[in-house]
Amino acid sequence: MDVTDGWTVKTRNGWVQGLRRPGHAAFLGIPFAEPPVGELRFAAPVPRRPWEGVLPAITHGPTPLRAAAPGLVPEPAIPGDDTLSVSVFTPEADPAARLPVLVWIHGGAYTGGSPASPWYDGAAFARDGVVTVVVSYRLGFDGFGAIPGGCANRAVMDWLCALEWVQENIEAFGGDPARVTLAGQSAGGGAVLTLLGMPAAGSLFRAVWASSPVLPVRALEDAERMTRRLAARLGIAPSREALAAIPEERILAEQMAAARPRGLSLNALIERAPSFCPVVDGDLIPEPTVDALARGIGGDVDLVVGSNDNEIVLPAESLPSWIRHAPEGLVLWATGLHGHDMREYRATQRDGGVSGAVPALGQEITDRVFRRQVVRVASARAASAPASTRVYRFSWPSPTKGGAIHCLDLPFFWDVLDREDTHPMTGEHPPRSLVDAVHGAAVALVTGEGPEFPEWDAAERRVALIGGDGEHPVQTLPDGYAGLSALLR
Repeated sequence: MDVTDGWTVKTRNGWVQGLRRPGHAAFLGIPFAEPPVGELRFAAPVPRRPWEGVLPAITHGPTPLRAAAPGLVPEPAIPGDDTLSVSVFTPEADPAARLPVLVWIHGGAYTGGSPASPWYDGAAFARDGVVTVVVSYRLGFDGFGAIPGGCANRAVMDWLCALEWVQENIEAFGGDPARVTLAGQSAGGGAVLTLLGMPAAGSLFRAVWASSPVLPVRALEDAERMTRRLAARLGIAPSREALAAIPEERILAEQMAAARPRGLSLNALIERAPSFCPVVDGDLIPEPTVDALARGIGGDVDLVVGSNDNEIVLPAESLPSWIRHAPEGLVLWATGLHGHDMREYRATQRDGGVSGAVPALGQEITDRVFRRQVVRVASARAASAPASTRVYRFSWPSPTKGGAIHCLDLPFFWDVLDREDTHPMTGEHPPRSLVDAVHGAAVALVTGEGPEFPEWDAAERRVALIGGDGEHPVQTLPDGYAGLSALLR
């Protein structure tokens, strides 16, 4: 499309020109920070300097190098150094519009994913009167490695820098900086919960949607030990200067081996997933997120948090043969369950139709890495937060993948079911009523009008069960995560 057909907006850094689309405009790849290369590699993000003239914002910006291979979500990789950018989708680039804003942080285990995914297109939200911002951030060791004597949590600082850019600039795109909702899925869900529990982020958003959040706790000492292992594999000192002299591709090739040293038990691998994540550094992140939420940090922010029922469905051929042929009780024992807890959890799995070692392992990873975090966060908030906490379960089974798997909710959240690349997960005729249930609930949170999910309380622990394909796709379920009790002790 000819750039002259776009809208032009003046930001604090300079003019940008986007693409006019039916019913909205898209401004793609607007840099919010200087490229994190050279002296700025392994440093805190530096807000972007002003530019001269008009910056074309008509294509997605470069994406950070990643170690994780693309999965079910289309995740374009775009070369280049200028990786810290945002894309904005708006129905009305008028400062007087004062529209609500959705800011999205993508998933990918903190080592993959792409802000340029066509699934994260804000057209449907723009149709519903919402300005959408999709954030790029550093991945893997470059974003999350803790270098002794240097700054940790560089990717977390990227999120903060992007949110500050939103506060300073979103009004020019028709958004209201006082009506920002933060949302993310998987690692992105963990990101938004991390920000919710950070005192430094408290004034930057009014609501949070966390989908399938991962929320590991990594101590600074543990993260620095991983850096020393990485440096040893590279044959260098564990210093910022030495690491910065190593091409990012070499670090990508070694980072997972350093993060998962030999001898880790299956239990430890599950507890440490994902291998790279925010670090409790005593400064930017003073304490583990659940502890912060229990103390009331972020208590004035409305929260929707939930997970899919069968996040991880493991292909049998991807596992060691001993797991494929072992009794399910032995596999659960290897993951750290013993005695009454194991018997109780096995009974819960069988009641849910899970049988066999491989399905049992996949469900336990689902429950421990994702679903357990939902209950922990909701329970922490129940005792301390005056704002609402709403919890859901996405239970609609993929007709092609055998369950309500990881990422299956994304096409419904973004209302992109007309895209053919969603059909491998959703099938060709997914129920439109689920779009109204999921996307509609997200719009309701962003606009401050809902959603009509039950509020979580410590006594009844009610959840919104999203999965029906008829006129009533959402039901209220008392004690909706009851089957996880053996994993929460």
